[in-house]
Amino acid sequence: MTKRKQQGKNLDNVLLYLVAALGLSTILNIVFKKLKISLIIGYIFTGTFISYLFHLQHAAHSHELEFISEFGIVFLMFTIGLEISLSKMRTMKMLIFGNGIAQVVLTAVAVFTVSHYIFNIDLRSALMIALAFALSSTAVVLTYLKQSKEIYTSYGQRATGILIFQDIAVIPILILIGFLSNKADQDISTILLYTFISAFIVLAFMFTIGRKLIEWLLHFSATSELDELFMASVLFIVTATSLLADFMGFTYSLGAFISGMIIAETRYHYKVEADIAPFKDLLLGTFFVVVGMKIDLQMLYDNFSTIVLVFIMVFILKTFVTFLVVALTYKPLTGLKTGLALAQVGEFSFVIFALASANQLMDEQLASLMVLVVIFSMIVTPFFIPHVKKIAEIIIRSKSSIPEVVDMHERKDHIIVCGYGVVGKFVAKHLDEYGMEYIVIDNSPKHVKEALKKGIEAYLGDMSKRSIIEALHVKDSAAVIVTLDNPEKKQLICEAIIEQTKEANIIVKVISKEERVRLKKLKSPLIVDGKVEIARVLVERAMSCQLKF
Repeated sequence: MTKRKQQGKNLDNVLLYLVAALGLSTILNIVFKKLKISLIIGYIFTGTFISYLFHLQHAAHSHELEFISEFGIVFLMFTIGLEISLSKMRTMKMLIFGNGIAQVVLTAVAVFTVSHYIFNIDLRSALMIALAFALSSTAVVLTYLKQSKEIYTSYGQRATGILIFQDIAVIPILILIGFLSNKADQDISTILLYTFISAFIVLAFMFTIGRKLIEWLLHFSATSELDELFMASVLFIVTATSLLADFMGFTYSLGAFISGMIIAETRYHYKVEADIAPFKDLLLGTFFVVVGMKIDLQMLYDNFSTIVLVFIMVFILKTFVTFLVVALTYKPLTGLKTGLALAQVGEFSFVIFALASANQLMDEQLASLMVLVVIFSMIVTPFFIPHVKKIAEIIIRSKSSIPEVVDMHERKDHIIVCGYGVVGKFVAKHLDEYGMEYIVIDNSPKHVKEALKKGIEAYLGDMSKRSIIEALHVKDSAAVIVTLDNPEKKQLICEAIIEQTKEANIIVKVISKEERVRLKKLKSPLIVDGKVEIARVLVERAMSCQLKF
């Protein structure tokens, strides 16, 4: 009886903590929302307040609570996978693997050099700090980029590509920690062989049998017309794939990421993304509450100047390295904006420091201090990141002469003119004569500049990219007029638009029979044959002439 009463009391305590956390986070975030402060700050403050109010500092490091909070990152990685289909990863391979590898490796080398040779931190601890500080916060940065729609800009795309690679890089980092730990009893070749075999098994299963199972389950639950059954299927897929990855020695996040990529190739992509959003946001909130619970106010007070100094050094170093990486392949202004956006330290650093400390790879006090640096950077970033563009323009002393594609602010019934070549210019001229609202999109800077000089709203971008289609609100447009000459590009644009929304009115200019046949297979586009239209106009003009005999 006494044991049952104790269990009931413990349950009452847990409910009290939950109610207090929910109430405080709701009030704080309502206030922060009005002040335009990131909700992440509200969750972190909630965790710190609850921790000290109920003396729960020890609970923040409990395996159970960290396991629950980790699923916030799992669902975030799942939504990233939904954004990054295999086809999109192929188109972003330079951003993910080119910029990503360069940023992580160069940042890790730079931080290791400073830590070991300047601050005389021992070899293993310096390596752990370097690997942790090379990573940025996917949760903070990607959440901001998606909410602000800056994920559609050139710097947003590059930041996203680097973040994706950083999340992938967590896997070899965790393997390295296992190898360096005192408990590792296998040589590096054995560990690498096991890792490659495990990775092959996971990927082979997920993209063959797993893909068919996922598609069948989503189809079955969708045809049942029960929303709760569909939602249960999605939750099962995320958790099952996460557990599979964990069983094979990888992170939970990797399994969720792969399942998201698979669903991104199906027609249930958008429904899954919409349905999963509340769970992702709730669990992400839990993650940041646990982050707040880890804050040791006494250590923060005693070492505040050191924490701020380390953060500033890391901020400058990471900004400089990322700036160099991006600026070498793109524009300096975009490079600086990307560097500033990714200058903070990420949430996976908590995992690295926790494992390093547990396996005696670094001193526990040093690990705790580094955790406070990570928390400080995550608190500062939401205040800083909305001003990245202005700060970069002040430092570079330059503004982009060509506007980047951003969200069209819920614009409706507008006409999108794709291409501002010879035909595009005539289309724009006639639309002006009719007083129609339209936007020009072209992947040629020269054409965009020509349109801007005439006072036309024009943007630089590739209409075959899903991010551009979303940003221009194609699904709500009156029509999309494709005036390009390249047959392959026209087909790619039509396919991309149809894949996202079958309701769009697509009007395409064709100049050959082969092109007309290929586009007719897509069914949706309204095809305007240049030769046929010219013949019709010639006859109309001839009929209107007064023939003299």
